[in-house]
Amino acid sequence: MVKILDSTLREGEQTPGVYFDGHIKLAIADHLDAIGIDIIEAGHPMVTKEIHEAVQQVANRGLKAVVGAHSRSVKADVDMALECGVGFLGIFYCVSEERLSGVFKKELNTAIDQIAAMIAYAKEQKPDLLIRYTPEDTVRSKFQNVLDASCAAVEAGADIISVADTTGYMIPGTNHNMYDYIARLKEELDKKDHRPMIAVHCHNDLGMALANAMDGYRAGAEIIDASVLGLGERAGIVDLAQLIIALTDEFHEGQRWHADKLMELYQLVSQYSGVPIPVNFPIMGKNAFTHCAGVHTHAAIKNPAHYQSLNPSLVGREMKVSLDHMSGVSSLEWALDRLNIELEKDILMHVLEIVKSIGQKGRTVDHTELKHIVEWCLKHPANN
Repeated sequence: MVKILDSTLREGEQTPGVYFDGHIKLAIADHLDAIGIDIIEAGHPMVTKEIHEAVQQVANRGLKAVVGAHSRSVKADVDMALECGVGFLGIFYCVSEERLSGVFKKELNTAIDQIAAMIAYAKEQKPDLLIRYTPEDTVRSKFQNVLDASCAAVEAGADIISVADTTGYMIPGTNHNMYDYIARLKEELDKKDHRPMIAVHCHNDLGMALANAMDGYRAGAEIIDASVLGLGERAGIVDLAQLIIALTDEFHEGQRWHADKLMELYQLVSQYSGVPIPVNFPIMGKNAFTHCAGVHTHAAIKNPAHYQSLNPSLVGREMKVSLDHMSGVSSLEWALDRLNIELEKDILMHVLEIVKSIGQKGRTVDHTELKHIVEWCLKHPANN
């Protein structure tokens, strides 16, 4: 059974200009918990005093979810995270040849010793702590380096190895795809009698984050990282709502996630992050279940499945029909029916003419305006 790790409060705050005050972080955590998210990554306590305090508050909130903190492979970071009372600790350290030589100025063995020492130290302090080790930029690093570091991490007490596509490099169906990488890593770890949980952390630089995450899932990854609105560095990571629906609708994993609570969470995060929900955003966007063209709406009104692969009620939403220059009689009748209005054909066509003219100005007609148009047409027949 796959688990979801939400990183809105950690990775999400790495979105330029995004910061959540402590009380908003608690509200976001409460919503995530109500949805049924398995792990909430609350932040990196070493970054600021305020983040440290917020992580501590979330960790002591009494949530059903496991609350986690982010940490460099440094004792000061580990100590500060443990002080917060978290049940999950994510330790990261890149083992690519370029970073080791150009940034850290360390040999691989020295880096691995440091990683293992910090994991062992954290486990000694809190034996029931869930520890994840992430080789940053995993998929572009030398595979043997990743394998060696992962084995040492597991032997030191790591419960999870996270495969990070830090730059959104992976593409399904190519020679660098997440399915093959996860399958190979699991196989090589198994040969050494190591069976940690495998997580995937996929960035969206090429728009492939969700596809790569699903590739990882199909190959046996047990944890998938996501965030609300896909917030994160650069183009962000996997969007939480899209992930939940993919796992629920196609792979039947979502019995424990309350997808109908997603919209309230998205509105909260959007408001306090200052990042609007794009109108064409899958699942949560305003237009996600709105039909426009006449041919589409005519068929969708009779049976929504003609032009919808997902029932919007799953996320607490409903199908809508747009009234604009693309509208036909069926679209207008659908809207009028919801207003309990019946019109003779000549008046109906007059209303439709006005609706289409408004649509050509670049906007849509809502139900309030439609009532005004109907009133106008009843008092001003088209032929007078």
